[in-house]
Amino acid sequence: MTIDEIRKILPTLPEAPGCYKYIGQTGEIIYVGKAKNLRRRVSSYFQRDIQSSKTRLLVRQIRGIEYIVVGSEAEALILENALIKEHKPRYNILLKDDKTYPEVVIHREHFPRIRVERRPARDGSQHFGPYPNAGMAHAAVAMVRDLYPIRTCDLDLSPHKIAQGKYKVCLEYHIGKCKAPCVGYQTEEDYDHNIREITSLLRGNLRDVIELYKEEMLRLSGELRFEEAQIYKERLQYLENYQVKHTVAPHHIHNVDVFSFEEDADGSTYVNFMHLTQGMVTQVYTLEYRSLIEGETREELFASAITELRQRFASRARELILPFDPGWRDDVNVTITIPQRGDKKKLLELSERNVRQYKVDKYKRAERLNPDQKLMQVVGDLKQRLSLERVPMHIECFDNSNIQGSDPVAACVVFKRGRPSKKDYRKFNIRSVEGPDDYASMKEVVTRRYRRMVEAQEALPDLILADGGKGQVGAIRDALSSLGVEIPVAGLVKDDRHRTAALLYGEDALREIPVRHHSPTFHLLEQIQAEVHRFAITFHRDKRSKSQLSSRLDYIKGVGAKTKDTLLSTFHSVQGISSATLVDLTRVIGPSKARIVYNAFHPDASEESSVSVE
Repeated sequence: MTIDEIRKILPTLPEAPGCYKYIGQTGEIIYVGKAKNLRRRVSSYFQRDIQSSKTRLLVRQIRGIEYIVVGSEAEALILENALIKEHKPRYNILLKDDKTYPEVVIHREHFPRIRVERRPARDGSQHFGPYPNAGMAHAAVAMVRDLYPIRTCDLDLSPHKIAQGKYKVCLEYHIGKCKAPCVGYQTEEDYDHNIREITSLLRGNLRDVIELYKEEMLRLSGELRFEEAQIYKERLQYLENYQVKHTVAPHHIHNVDVFSFEEDADGSTYVNFMHLTQGMVTQVYTLEYRSLIEGETREELFASAITELRQRFASRARELILPFDPGWRDDVNVTITIPQRGDKKKLLELSERNVRQYKVDKYKRAERLNPDQKLMQVVGDLKQRLSLERVPMHIECFDNSNIQGSDPVAACVVFKRGRPSKKDYRKFNIRSVEGPDDYASMKEVVTRRYRRMVEAQEALPDLILADGGKGQVGAIRDALSSLGVEIPVAGLVKDDRHRTAALLYGEDALREIPVRHHSPTFHLLEQIQAEVHRFAITFHRDKRSKSQLSSRLDYIKGVGAKTKDTLLSTFHSVQGISSATLVDLTRVIGPSKARIVYNAFHPDASEESSVSVE
């Protein structure tokens, strides 16, 4: 996909929170980001005036976009972190203003310190991350310090330094945040035990630690050691709060595959796959699946897609969360869950949201990349509804306009390939009809239109539409018959609100063919009807306006047709002429005629000019 093609599909992206992935030339993920509004955020990369040279470099490498819709901005942040850890996109580092992503580091030393660092030394220390932002990294360290009495100082706590007795306890010891290993109050063995638990926590193994803390709390409570049990209770509360804020799902949902299923009217099937580890989404993919076997059921299709996706991503999940049971039994050790409520139901809904969004975006993108495709489907549907011999690629529609027979006019609008062809629009002054006779007017206009086209050997339309009922359709057919021309004619039936409600068509007897409101065919017919009505009304209004405006000039003696045309072309209307000064009129038509016109519109000024001043 080229950059121009990507720009065309940007308006089809959902305005919802989620994560986006930029795909490079070889199909690898080169950047992962999060957004509160996916459409707005992704579109910002493709503006013409990007200042950052690194962003411009990234955009030049993009050949595709994938995204995952989630429920909130917080979930997007969590998912972004998981995707960065999974794929390690190179531009996630390059685009961070020469800064690497922050990591949590447990230093390799006696009584290890725990810090947030952006460029940690590779000296054997343990690294956790990278985190998508410093706030999340500091939150992890804050959680650790709330749970464990870890030192925050920079002292050298090697055994011989502690033995020298040069250190003193600090405020952290007095407020219970540190056990003062600097003065020997805490053994290195006890400190290292805490570090092992912290390591497990930072690796995401909250479930094991939570179970351990529950067991320890109950054991201490059973031994009536309530103060020590309270410590573990508080730690459990911290961990549960952290879990709610930093995971898409609870950590007990581990090594699970989620599949959702969506069908399409054209026979396509869409299956979304999500894999969760420790409550975090680590893989997401949507597959468009088509049956190769005639008569294959939706259950068989779904089961085949599950097998293919699990093989493609080498999934070893022990549980599948599904919307219904497709009869999949490839692995008897795998549990099938069809949730009705709770956390697993929310995960299934998240997957379903993504598969529905994928289906919607497929059509939106196809329409953006190939605008004529949808219109061709609409005119194809019109052919089927009317049982026409060929697709109505060329449609013409007629409408009359008059007020009680005065200034009667008609208009013809032309649609080619479902789009208005304004250069082919035509206006008609009614010549042979006296009074308000719509049927006779329609017959005259149609006769004039197609007699000329036949004589000029121009291509005739595939379908003629009349903005009216049986009378208008009959008048058009009579006109065509007199010319020996055969063109299908249909009428646009209106409802009480003057909106298109149905088509009136039939070779022998006219019958109403309903059109579903808000369908693509309905919108095309509505557009044609509105356009011909607008065109006819505008022409009639212009003609009536010119007739009314020019009539006042006709009664001024001494002003002929040439002078009248000169005045109207200069001042555009009689109102403009009436408000012009004598000097302005003189400049256009000379002093003598200017005085005549000026006095005609300003009789008071004429009387004043005739009174002599002594």
